[in-house]
Amino acid sequence: MRTWLAVRSMALGAVVALAACGRDAPDAVDVTFTAVVPPDAPTVYLTGSAESLGPWDPAGLAMEGDGPERTATLTLSAGELFEYKFTLGSWDREGLGPSGTVMPNFELTPGTDTAVTQEIVDFKSDPVEYMADWPGSGVLGTLVYWQDVASPRLQESRHVEIWLPPGYDEDEERRYPVIYMSDGQNLFDPRIANTGTDWGVDEAMMAGVEEGRHGPAIVVGVWNSSRRLQEYSPWHEAPAYADFLLRELMPRIDAEFRTLEGPENTFHMGSSMGSLLSYYLVKEHPDAFGACGCVSTHFPLAEDVVASITGEDDPSLDDTPYVVRDIEAGATVPPGARFFFDHGTEGLDAAYGPTHQRVREWLSGQGLVEGEDFLIREYRGADHNESSWRARIGDQLEWILAGRAPAPPASSGPLGP
Repeated sequence: MRTWLAVRSMALGAVVALAACGRDAPDAVDVTFTAVVPPDAPTVYLTGSAESLGPWDPAGLAMEGDGPERTATLTLSAGELFEYKFTLGSWDREGLGPSGTVMPNFELTPGTDTAVTQEIVDFKSDPVEYMADWPGSGVLGTLVYWQDVASPRLQESRHVEIWLPPGYDEDEERRYPVIYMSDGQNLFDPRIANTGTDWGVDEAMMAGVEEGRHGPAIVVGVWNSSRRLQEYSPWHEAPAYADFLLRELMPRIDAEFRTLEGPENTFHMGSSMGSLLSYYLVKEHPDAFGACGCVSTHFPLAEDVVASITGEDDPSLDDTPYVVRDIEAGATVPPGARFFFDHGTEGLDAAYGPTHQRVREWLSGQGLVEGEDFLIREYRGADHNESSWRARIGDQLEWILAGRAPAPPASSGPLGP
């Protein structure tokens, strides 16, 4: 589980932060973890949802040993769920399962002192190796990587990938609309994707083209940083992130690739916190972004939630979602802007319904027509993860590129009251 995934889980209150109790606490138990790893592996780290591990600090606890077995002992709360993984000190070097891909979180609910053993067949290679071997991802089309893109407007550099659709090099006169996307590492290559499942943007794009639902587009994926929560939040650092896009990245993309410019040809997509960024960019910069695709939109974000995540928990802080505060303060939407918000009904997404309904009422009150100016869709049975988003990204692409609402699948339906 990458840091950004843990953050968005915690932001919904769906992951319990498990404090490592002192040994004299009556409900404290000791758990000894053994990781069976390649014998030449460097220092292996245990990471997980316990407060003593960050939580989810990829270098949370260095394990002992230097051969095929590495061990660590952790004091946990009895009867409470603990989720964990193993890394080489960063999320770019996460442990892999027998299939050679990232595994789901290991889970443990200890009742007494216990010991567990997990086998890690290997660790992810440095992302630079995967970038150099981008054809090995099986991607349709071409991937161009810009590494360590820095900005004076942002505190950390990040990688950027540009996906060019098949046929881009065959017609040197053709220009393409552009979709900018957050969490770029999760879009095309399962070897890089945080959970071992990529969004399959290339496959969804080309399926839509072949079926005549929309034309092709260039996709620019911007990787996240350790400041994902702050950078994607409209109420924190999203204005600076927008300046990075508008003043630095977008001009460079337009200069180096055959793009169609203007808001009618420029869009943004993201998931969870990245959806809030997409919403912000269209709402506040309609002269640059004409439509957004917001997957599992993290509308429940509130002041008290952010404080708890950043370690500044204060029970007196407001628990009203920021977006609701904005609506009640008289927020408006720009003319011509188009929004697609969605969410599932399982896992973290199960908490998203009420705020999405509030946004629907607000947009309708602004005179926007659902199905034409905006769309809010519930996907029944869908969870808050890459595999669920992969299954429905084609709907978002059709909304953005064809300018129409896609037909709802049997598993989706309107939001309830």
